[in-house]
Amino acid sequence: MSVDISKDKSWLQRLRQGLARSSSQISEGIGSILFARKLDQNALDELEEILISADMGVQTAGELVSSLAKDKFGKEVSPEEIKQNLAENIANILRPVARSIHIDKSSKPHVVLVSGVNGTGKTTTIGKLAHQFHESGLKVMLAAGDTFRAAAVEQLKVWGTRTNSFVVANNVEGGDAAAVAFEAISLAQKENIDVLLVDTAGRLQNKSHLMEELSKIERVMRKVDPLAPQTRLLVLDATTGQNAHNQVEAFISAIDIDALIVTKLDGSAKGGVLVALAQRFSLPVVSVGVGEGINDLQPFDPKLFAETLMGVNN
Repeated sequence: MSVDISKDKSWLQRLRQGLARSSSQISEGIGSILFARKLDQNALDELEEILISADMGVQTAGELVSSLAKDKFGKEVSPEEIKQNLAENIANILRPVARSIHIDKSSKPHVVLVSGVNGTGKTTTIGKLAHQFHESGLKVMLAAGDTFRAAAVEQLKVWGTRTNSFVVANNVEGGDAAAVAFEAISLAQKENIDVLLVDTAGRLQNKSHLMEELSKIERVMRKVDPLAPQTRLLVLDATTGQNAHNQVEAFISAIDIDALIVTKLDGSAKGGVLVALAQRFSLPVVSVGVGEGINDLQPFDPKLFAETLMGVNN
């Protein structure tokens, strides 16, 4: 089944607030360069710089500006027309990567392995996903695989209480994360759990031995279920900007990554990084996060994101 969380008005408001820094920077820049001026080459060059400053990357920004020039070069255009044109082209870039998290209820549990570097919000993201799955009527279990941080284990236990999810944890700091995963998947099978969300230790992408631990977790779980994990998510922090590209490269060289979740879009004016990631890696994007609240992580809607980023209809 696909988990579909409806985008009500409150989510649209939160998305607008979350992307306010990015959209304001872009909107103000577009307004300033088009003041009493046709869309000439100088204006296009300045527009490209604005998009690059929002972390869309040189290639993506260049292609967006080139597409705009084909339609509008030499014409008098309003800032709203420019933003609408960019939003449509950005949505076209994002649409192929927009996915929902598909939970196969015939495979119990459907294991979701969540990875990422320190500080991306993995544990909080797991809690929010658990809430979404629980609200959709699924039985959820959490595995505290971040054994290097006692705070992460305690945080996951809090989320377990908030989302009515059983938590499997090893109370020994620095314990074997693979052993926790093995215990969790074994118990999840016995308890007929629909979704098992496995937290992992935050790691720097240049630490090969920590990356190897992810592979070990997968190998150990496959002793119980040869298909596990069914979904591998990589959580990225939008505030890291272009460093997010380095993180994706490192993780996909170590393990298979099925999809991305981009968090903390409310933390900077770098919301365009999601567009650059989509174009460069073509990895599915399943959710975006714009805050710490339990409902501040929602399925990725390319049209809504593109329009909000560009300040269309705001």
